[in-house]
Amino acid sequence: GTPQKYDPTFKGPIYDRGCTDVICCVLLVITIVGYVVVGVVAWTHGDPRKVIYPTDSRGQFCGQQGTPNEYVLRRPRGRVSRLHVSSSPNQICVSKCPDRYLTYLSAYNSRTPSELEYYRHFCVPEFKNLQKAPIKVLKDKECPAMIIPSTPLARRCFPAIRAKKGVIMVGNETTYDDGHGRRRNVTELLEGAKKANVVLETRQLAMKIFEDYTVSWYWIIIGLVIAMVASLIFIVLLRFLAGIMVWVMIVMVILVLGYGIFHCYMEYAKLKGEAGSDVSLKDLGFQTDLRVYLHLRQTWLAFMIILCIVEVVIILLLIFLRKRILIAIALIREASRAIGHIMMSLLFPLCTFFLLCLCIAYWASTAVFLSTSNEAVYKVFNETACQFSGQTCKPETFNTSNVTKLCPDAQCLFAFYGGETAYHKYLIILQFFNVFMFFWLANFVIALGQVTLAGAFASYYWAFKKPDDMPAFPLFSAFGRALRYHTGSLAFGSLILAIVQVIRVTLEYLDHRLKAADNKFAKFLLSCLKCCFWCLEKFIKFLNRNAYIMIAVYGTNFCTSARNAFFLLMRNIIRVAVLDKVTDFLFFLGKLLIVGSVGILAFFFFTQRIKLVQDTAPPLNYYWVPILTVIVGSYLIAHGFFSVYGMCVDTLFLCFLEDLERNDGSAEKPYFMSPNLKKLLKKTNKGQPDA
Repeated sequence: GTPQKYDPTFKGPIYDRGCTDVICCVLLVITIVGYVVVGVVAWTHGDPRKVIYPTDSRGQFCGQQGTPNEYVLRRPRGRVSRLHVSSSPNQICVSKCPDRYLTYLSAYNSRTPSELEYYRHFCVPEFKNLQKAPIKVLKDKECPAMIIPSTPLARRCFPAIRAKKGVIMVGNETTYDDGHGRRRNVTELLEGAKKANVVLETRQLAMKIFEDYTVSWYWIIIGLVIAMVASLIFIVLLRFLAGIMVWVMIVMVILVLGYGIFHCYMEYAKLKGEAGSDVSLKDLGFQTDLRVYLHLRQTWLAFMIILCIVEVVIILLLIFLRKRILIAIALIREASRAIGHIMMSLLFPLCTFFLLCLCIAYWASTAVFLSTSNEAVYKVFNETACQFSGQTCKPETFNTSNVTKLCPDAQCLFAFYGGETAYHKYLIILQFFNVFMFFWLANFVIALGQVTLAGAFASYYWAFKKPDDMPAFPLFSAFGRALRYHTGSLAFGSLILAIVQVIRVTLEYLDHRLKAADNKFAKFLLSCLKCCFWCLEKFIKFLNRNAYIMIAVYGTNFCTSARNAFFLLMRNIIRVAVLDKVTDFLFFLGKLLIVGSVGILAFFFFTQRIKLVQDTAPPLNYYWVPILTVIVGSYLIAHGFFSVYGMCVDTLFLCFLEDLERNDGSAEKPYFMSPNLKKLLKKTNKGQPDA
């Protein structure tokens, strides 16, 4: 590309600018309106109760507020191991789960009326005649043949299975009467309820974790505040210690490689004269036990040569790139000063986080309502042969239809949720649109944050006298310019990224579906496509980030900004690589230091190993719960601070490269860079004192 030329009117972010990429702005508004329409339609047709509450065989919900019958009980039929959660023609709503073994026949023949009255709770609501013959009751499916001790879970009744000394038991029994005069082993219940027991144990674990949070939440908040203060202190210290930290890292890498060379030489000399150590790698061939290679002198000689080459390459790079490393360190220091003058920038990620939470909440709620938009489908169930078996039916007209005449024992019962209307046929497309809009809006929110921060930090760099020439509220000014003039450009960049991300999600879905397939070529092709689109997504994120900086400074459209940023970086590719690696190292070191320090402090506190506050630590079921929470929270806080810092460094770097191309230090074209950068590059503003 062509280097930028001097422009006497350019004094930083341009205020007299026009709207860019208007077509994309209009497209974004139209799709948002369509997204709202999809949400309204989904909320009109959807019913989240289908996810929360179970249904009986008639399609009625169990456990709704004001409903006495809270739980669903599946009446066993045939082998009792068929007990499961899904809807079937044997589910009824009950007020409580059974707590004992009991068959209807034994309850009917019991001398105490309370037994039969208790059993009636697990019959259909219409069952009132307790004197009806048991064979007739069971034939009419008004009551289950038997009940077993059960445990309520997610408003469903599951067999209360437990193990005692290695013996599987339900209640206190190992066998039970199935209601048809046969004794069965409780292990037959295991297959149908083992998943329920896992969920039950998970729920108990969740309750204990919740208890730990209730007694330690304020200490967790204190830990997160410490992480926030530590992140702020680290950013301030980078102004003074960035150079020391980078050079210490470089020296440590050289010393570690030097020790590796020394260790390889010692192992090589140690194996001299030992039997079998002089065998060549070619003669040995491939061995599954890799430890065999460590007994060969040639292995250690190869390691030593490789490490020597790496050591020499690093030393040569340091010799030839030392000036660029110093520039990177100076830019990092300058970024710390810029953030010090625009402290509100450290709080701006909270705004981005809030908008992202709104996007996630709208996407999740719309997805739930769309997935529950299906209608209840009823089908004909019967015990004897019937030509209408499995056909759909309507409960309202079923009793007056010909089906009941031809098949007297047939019933019209709830089968599943579905639908045959045009809306139901296009539900998958609406779900796809929901996912696409989530990616687009989430990327748009992130882009808005990046443009806002870039505009604020560019105002700092292009202020000739820092900070006197800076605008009063650079962050709010940049935010207003981004929304007023560049919504279309942000929509354009985020749209490209969203398309790539949706393709990646689709590829992941296809990969999941093809896991059971034996088509190796398809799997190989899919893996290649996943790798390519992963690289493409990384490149687009990098290009978008720098394009947004150009948009914030010059107010040009997305394509022009992306092209100018790309060519500017390519003209300074070595500086870009050095700065990228140096900043990556410092951010990694900062996150590791903050998360590690706060995590170790939390570990010693919650495990009561600090004597001064030993009695202050709360009693916990699992001490790792608050510790992990503090560690994850500390990482997110540190990441939020360093994301601002990273955007600041990238913005100042692009402005620095533009400054070098536009200006030459003369009175007409003075440099805007800081005195430290000018001193490092041996540049001066002739006839003017340094700012």
